[in-house]
Amino acid sequence: MSASIAKCVETCYVSAGCNCVPHCVHWSHQNVVAYASNRNIILYDPGSRSSTGKIISVLQGHKVRVNCVKWVQEMPSLVYQTETVNELISASSDQTIKIWTKNGDQYEVTSTLAGHDGIVTIVDAIYLHEEGQSTLKPRTLIASTSTDSTIKIWERRQDENEFKLLQTISRGKGFALCLAWCVLPTTNTAILTVGDDDCKLLLYVESGGQFVKVNTLQGHEDWVRAVQAIVTDDGDLLLASCGQDFFIRLWRISPEKEEALDNRNEEIKIEGNTFSVMSREKTKRFNVSLESVLLGHENWVYDVHWKPAVFKDGVRHQPMCLVSASMDKTMIIWRLDADSGIWMDSVRVGEVGGNTLGLYGCQFSPTGDSILGHGFQGAFHLWHTDGAESDNGWSPGVVVSGHFGSVEDIDWDPQNGDFLLSVGMDQTTRLHAPWIQSNSVSWHEIARPQVHGYDMQCISMVSRNRFVSGADEKVVRVFDAPINFLQNFSQLSKIKLTGEELEKSAKNAPMGASVPALGLSNKAVYEGESMAPVSDREINHPSELYSEIYFSSVSLNQPPTEEHLLQNSLWPETQKLYGHGFEIFCLASHPSGTVVASACKATRPEHAAIILWDTSTWKQLCQLPSHSLTITQLAFSHDGEHLLSVSRDRTWSLFRRRPNSTLDGPLYSRVAFTDKKTAIHGRIIWACSWSHDDNFFATASRDKKVIIWGKDSYSTSASCLGNYKSCSSPLDVKDAATAIAFAPVSTQDGSYLLSIGTESGAIKLFKWHPATTEWNLCFDFDQSLRHSLTVKRLRWRPRLGRVGSQVDNAGNSDEKWLQLASCSNDCSVKIYNIKLNEL
Repeated sequence: MSASIAKCVETCYVSAGCNCVPHCVHWSHQNVVAYASNRNIILYDPGSRSSTGKIISVLQGHKVRVNCVKWVQEMPSLVYQTETVNELISASSDQTIKIWTKNGDQYEVTSTLAGHDGIVTIVDAIYLHEEGQSTLKPRTLIASTSTDSTIKIWERRQDENEFKLLQTISRGKGFALCLAWCVLPTTNTAILTVGDDDCKLLLYVESGGQFVKVNTLQGHEDWVRAVQAIVTDDGDLLLASCGQDFFIRLWRISPEKEEALDNRNEEIKIEGNTFSVMSREKTKRFNVSLESVLLGHENWVYDVHWKPAVFKDGVRHQPMCLVSASMDKTMIIWRLDADSGIWMDSVRVGEVGGNTLGLYGCQFSPTGDSILGHGFQGAFHLWHTDGAESDNGWSPGVVVSGHFGSVEDIDWDPQNGDFLLSVGMDQTTRLHAPWIQSNSVSWHEIARPQVHGYDMQCISMVSRNRFVSGADEKVVRVFDAPINFLQNFSQLSKIKLTGEELEKSAKNAPMGASVPALGLSNKAVYEGESMAPVSDREINHPSELYSEIYFSSVSLNQPPTEEHLLQNSLWPETQKLYGHGFEIFCLASHPSGTVVASACKATRPEHAAIILWDTSTWKQLCQLPSHSLTITQLAFSHDGEHLLSVSRDRTWSLFRRRPNSTLDGPLYSRVAFTDKKTAIHGRIIWACSWSHDDNFFATASRDKKVIIWGKDSYSTSASCLGNYKSCSSPLDVKDAATAIAFAPVSTQDGSYLLSIGTESGAIKLFKWHPATTEWNLCFDFDQSLRHSLTVKRLRWRPRLGRVGSQVDNAGNSDEKWLQLASCSNDCSVKIYNIKLNEL
């Protein structure tokens, strides 16, 4: 592959939610957030208060879910400050720990630690320098804990490249829920703090090459969920721990006066709340005491994080403060009052209303002027401060978002491809669009039209402002865009509203939607509906009693926060379509928007029939029987004259519109299909696609084959294929082919351009010319671009150009670019920019 070809594809947008587990987000000293998303690790640059962030890299290497990520950093102190953070540690349910090292602009796996017999849940790492010096390659310690009830400590010496297992600490029938490294004051001795499932904190100190338990801190009344340490101004070590008892406890470890070591063989001595450690031929004694108990949360506290210390000339320039995250949906910033010596909750931020269950974690930015939280449903919450130490001084910021479950389907706006819709197993529908500013274009999730109670399976745009969706239920649901969305979309994406949309705004159309308690249907909310606080007057609408969970119209000048997405971006549900006997599996819309085709899961022919719906009345037009098992995908031709279906029964069927059809007869009739004799595919056919001129269609199967089919003008065969035949030799893509899509235009040499996705997450671009019938691979997405799990759907933007751009950096016309969207089981949605004239 030539260098020019290798540069013809770039990632435009990545959307991926965070794993729904604690300790899977870490903000480095270099302002890069690493977070776990399914089996991937996402590196995210959050930007600043005045700029938007972006995902800069996706690291793939683990086989199953990543549970914990940590940057390898030094303990905050006055002596050492790392200029760069080049190593990242990840722990996974695949029972391994991986060390990622920066090589140029990319991170590569340099070590894989395997030794646990269960899921690795928590990992932490620390750099330790020799006393009195700072080296380029310090000693590194890693601690990991697992469901196998052990804690393992790994070590890498200064002159070594590989980690070795130093020690295994058995926890019997219990297991550790959190752990953290720190350094004992006035020493270079590492201390490991472990939060156990017996509600205690255990302190381990290194002695003679092994870590020995020196103290047990009791006080928590439920599981300890997180612990973190910081060095105070007077050189003491302050531990913060939090738990499911709603409390945060602060523990102080302070050194006593050094004494000469009388007995050189005695390295650690434990007496009550004190312990002694030998350091530099001297005994150093440490006291452990409970400093304070912080109460302010109303539910389990899952995480605590100290504000990074900033020192100048040995003086701390930021007062000590702590942020905590709880299942009560709030984060609290605690500050030490200098006059009273009491820790006070000075700032409280979080969610109001919605249907979320709380926060799993929190992080301070390196400068301490931003805080990041991640929630039970994979969402991020970012706040920035203007310097004021109050709630009013903090405001929400733009942050990355995405699905936290498998993304099953996507579809572009059919009019101009100005936005993209996605649905997933996290039971949400999400709308992605560009935020266009004077000097930048960045993609964001700007609406969440549907928050459902069932896993979502499929979606299809009927028109620019209407879509249908299917889930693990027997109902097809129809949604229309509300006025508030149209206004915000126009404002953010600089897209002028059409005449129809302006007319809709002028009429008494819904402003938005809300979901009633215990409901699944989005109920329309109109302008003027009362949102006033409840008084002693009679209640006329439930929203007056629970106004905080109902829609309120908001004008956006930047992409919405998670709270807005949950409450104020729903689309009203206008229809429910009943007729299928099992869960809806696939949908397709006629190009004119007049007909919708749907199919459900099936094990018998009568359930595998396609239902056609009239979008003006939403009544059934007809049913089209053909297959015997679940139809996996439906596709209308671009002229609307044909409907193609592919199935788990390893066959495809082609229906043609009847020119004189009436309400008494089917709108489409079958004109070609494959059977056991004519079928080329030997496994499930997962996907199909029409060429832009409708002369050909392609099918992709689990048998690793892709085949192009077209008309046979000279055929007189009476077989089930009719006037159709295979026009290409089967293309072997070396893996189960799960997604396929024809590009909306031909390449410069007149070839058709196809994108093919596979079960392993690979995406490949092939050219095929009908004159030669040869396949030519023109681009194979590398590891940094592809998905890590099955590609579920590929969709080309229906027109040339990149959304929001007119020219590229070289001043060339933007019509030389195409945009390809993909979704995957790895919970991500991606959009790629592809330079057409270099393929």
